[in-house]
This record gives sequence, C-alpha cells and structure tokens, in this order.
Amino acid sequence: MAAIQHILAANQQRHRARSQMVYINAYVRQHFSPLNVLSDRAVQSKFRLPLGSFLDVVGDGTGLSNASVSRSVAAVTPILLCHARTHIRMPTTRDEVRQVHHGFHAMAGIPRVIGVVDGTLIPIHNPSLVDPCWIGRKPYAAINTQVAVDHDGLITDIVARWPGGTHDSFVWANSAVGQKAGRGEFGRSIFLRDSGYPLRSYLVTPITNPATPQEERFNEAHTHTRTHIERVFGRWKSRYRCIHRSSGGLRLSPVKCCSVIVVTAMLHNIAVHVGADEPPPVDEDGETSEDEAPNPAPCESRAAFHQAGVQTREELVNLF
Repeated sequence: MAAIQHILAANQQRHRARSQMVYINAYVRQHFSPLNVLSDRAVQSKFRLPLGSFLDVVGDGTGLSNASVSRSVAAVTPILLCHARTHIRMPTTRDEVRQVHHGFHAMAGIPRVIGVVDGTLIPIHNPSLVDPCWIGRKPYAAINTQVAVDHDGLITDIVARWPGGTHDSFVWANSAVGQKAGRGEFGRSIFLRDSGYPLRSYLVTPITNPATPQEERFNEAHTHTRTHIERVFGRWKSRYRCIHRSSGGLRLSPVKCCSVIVVTAMLHNIAVHVGADEPPPVDEDGETSEDEAPNPAPCESRAAFHQAGVQTREELVNLF
C-alpha cells in the first residue's frame, strides 16, 4: 500500500510540474518609432518619400505592412484636412495684402499682384480609372490641381478635385477664388496667369504678340514673376515625392488622392512658416496641366469682361 501511495504521489507531482509549463509561440513585434531615435534632419531626409512605393518606404521604417500604412494614411488624412483652411488661405487684412503686393512688385515691378495662379498635374495610379477624362495631354491619369501662391512661396489657395483632362480655364471659373475675384472681392488686386486663361481685369495674362518695347518688357516681367510658382511646385513636390511623377502616382482612390494633395500643401506651408530647410528641387517639366495657348476670341457676352482686362493690362504696360 505504501508503494502504491508513493507512485501516485510521484505521478501527481509530475503532472503538476508539466501543467505549470507555459509555451509562448507568439512573436510580439516591437515597432520602431523614428521620431524617438532620429534627429529632425534625419527624419526629413529619410521620409521625404523618394520612391514610387512610398507605402513600402514608410512601412520599412516603422515595421508595418503596406496595408497598415495605407489604413494609417486613410485615418490621419481627414484629421489633418480639418486644419487646411487655417494654413491655406488668401491674404485678407490690409496689411497682409500690402505685404504681398510689395513682395511681388519687388520681383519684376508689376504692382497690385496678390497671387500667381497655375495648374499642375498630380499623377495617380489606379488601374480602375478607364475613363479618358483622367488623361490630359500627358499619357497618365492625374488630378488637375490649381494652385495660387504668394511672394513667400506659400500656397494660398488650392483646388484638387478635377480629372487631368479638365481645362484650366474651367477649373478657374468653377473655383471659389476665381468666383470671388469675379465678384470684385479682392478689390484692385490682380492675379497673374499664362495665356491659357481668359484675360480679365483681375486675371492678367501676357501679351500674345508684343509690338512695342514696353509690351516686351511687360511680358518679361510677367514671365519672371510667374516662374515663381514653378519653383514653389518644385519645392512642394520635392518635400512630398508621392505627388511627383517619379513616384509612379498616388496609389489611392481619387477622393483620397485629392485629400492627400491638399494635406501635403498644408504641410508645405507649415514647413515654410517654421523655416525648414528647402529640399533640392525636382524636375517639374511636363507636369504643368496644359501648354500655354492663346485665348480664343471672346464671345459677345464676355466681350465686356475681356475689354476690361485689356484696359487693365494696358495700364500695367504703360508702367514699363
């Protein structure tokens, strides 16, 4: 009997010891946070999104999959978008307008300029987009994005909602800033744009065939001032390579692409405000929305607006 009790006690002790053993087969991944270990300069250098697979770049740096990064972008973008109006806005106060006027006048001598307007193509990569309206004069799907900038390189207005095949003049006519300008809400201030836009008293384009030295000097000043926005495009797309053509296109739905474009413009303005180092410019050739082309003769219903634009431009030409 004693032997049997000894055997039972031994078995019970052995079973208890085995039951207390815990096997851990799961691997707990430790996420790497670059903000905790890298300097500000290193973060800017590593996460400027230089590749087309920008989701892979972020994922590799944080230990996340493409799907996780995509979900994070989708979650954070609407939150940032709520603050866009705070950081992207036209000058409104008298002092702000005067400062912008002086800044543009110092470039080439054109007075009363409140902004330079241009369109740029932001490529998107979505095989489901078979509608030709997404294809402009360049053979890739894109968002035709209208941008206005001030003398400091801040983006003061942005419209990112139209397919790449949409004409620039249509985007302007249907934009809030274009309609406000048409109602005279900017006073005597003017915008500069190339000849792809209609000539108006508030939207001044270059002279198609300059016939006098004054007209030639005006065109030179107009071109010099207008190239300012091309440099802004280069810095903006260099900071956020996901919106540059070299990225292969934003791999998101069109609606999400538009939101990301606006958010990157807001972040660009924040970088300018805080004095962040300027990134090396990228080639902007071929990404403007349309080639410059002379405006067709205005129809009778718009002749008065065109004539007012001619008069405004002649007043400016007389200054040169």
